[in-house]
Amino acid sequence: MSTTTQEQSETPDRTRHGGSGRLRRMAMSAAARGAVNGPGLIAAHTDDDPAGITTYSTLGASYGYQLLWVLVVSTIALILFQDLGARIGVVTGQGLAGLIRQRYGARAGVLSMVALVVANIGTTTAEFAGIAAGSEIFGISRYISVPIAALAVSALVLRGGFRGVERVLILLSAVFIAYIGAGILARPDWGAALQGMVVPAMPLTKDSILITTATLGTTLAPWGLAFIQSYAVDKKLGTKELGLLRIDVVTGAVLTGVIGFFVVVATAATMHSHGIEITDAASAAVALEPLAGPLAEVLFAIGLLGAALLAASILPLSTAYSVCDVAGRPAALDDTPREAPLFYGTFAAVTVAGVVLVLLPGVSLVPILVLTQVLNAVLLLPLLAYMAGIARDRRLMGEYVAGRAVTSVYYVVIALVVVCIVAMLALTFVGQ
Repeated sequence: MSTTTQEQSETPDRTRHGGSGRLRRMAMSAAARGAVNGPGLIAAHTDDDPAGITTYSTLGASYGYQLLWVLVVSTIALILFQDLGARIGVVTGQGLAGLIRQRYGARAGVLSMVALVVANIGTTTAEFAGIAAGSEIFGISRYISVPIAALAVSALVLRGGFRGVERVLILLSAVFIAYIGAGILARPDWGAALQGMVVPAMPLTKDSILITTATLGTTLAPWGLAFIQSYAVDKKLGTKELGLLRIDVVTGAVLTGVIGFFVVVATAATMHSHGIEITDAASAAVALEPLAGPLAEVLFAIGLLGAALLAASILPLSTAYSVCDVAGRPAALDDTPREAPLFYGTFAAVTVAGVVLVLLPGVSLVPILVLTQVLNAVLLLPLLAYMAGIARDRRLMGEYVAGRAVTSVYYVVIALVVVCIVAMLALTFVGQ
């Protein structure tokens, strides 16, 4: 065989092998991304729970497109601190509450844990209230939907194992696409929306400062920061996966902002332009029907139900992680209830408390929701400060310690939250 003929015959083999090698590398890359995906997508999407959707709906219904820039700032803050929480979890192998106890002392750890437990019970109650409200739009009594939902999320956590739970939660997060559909059906003014995103404007009233603070608090939720760190630990990720984990975190946080954007524009284009006030996410869904059509109402209600189910699974998990961290008894979803009684006992207690509060006859859930948001805002400040301090601790973070420039950005976010809370309190006392 001639040299030319031999080269011609070998070229297809090399091409095939090269193509096969590329395919293997692509498959390995996809597998690596699949192994890392989860913490960011789940934690960030859970921020779009019934309390969050109610906050975004109120933002749009009360102020139109004017305060969309607040959502942009909140999303940037979410990216920064979700990324920090995930990185701390991977590098240290510990949950946030346990690290606070180790770094700042037992009193700080216990106080943080107690505040998280109280706030999480209230927020879990709000999630089941969202399930009740969403199901009632479709004519299903809360006395049927809430217990079924509680049993479903409990069975998922108790019998699903880590991978099974994660797959269901990621699949459930896909329901948020419904909000994008509702926003498009509302036919918003896209030019006004773009202006609201990039041109800061702030009416100096108590209500506007309150909704701004609530938007920051519900987007950058304390329990979400604690959850993403513990979940990254439970997922057993290593420092080699930090790059892919950052992609997961940023993607999840951006999608959270996108969903919030479409909720705001949907209510701005319909309720704000017609002077309609809302009290919660369910009333926003009902109000959409005569203004944007029955499909918009259905999509909004489906999004509300999906968001509530996802958050009702995550809130008790976040609480269980924190309690076990502080108690020095770390546990994981792959453990059995016999191996981790405190973990699963805490999950069950928070779930049962939320269900009972929702189903009590004559109980108003509004004070629970308001007090929970206030507690979340108060808890957020020390939690962010603790995280920034841990990020600067070389003993804990090693080569992954945060530099001065990055830490400065963290403190800018903390200062923004301080300004909002101080302004809210000042205007409350002034009575504006």
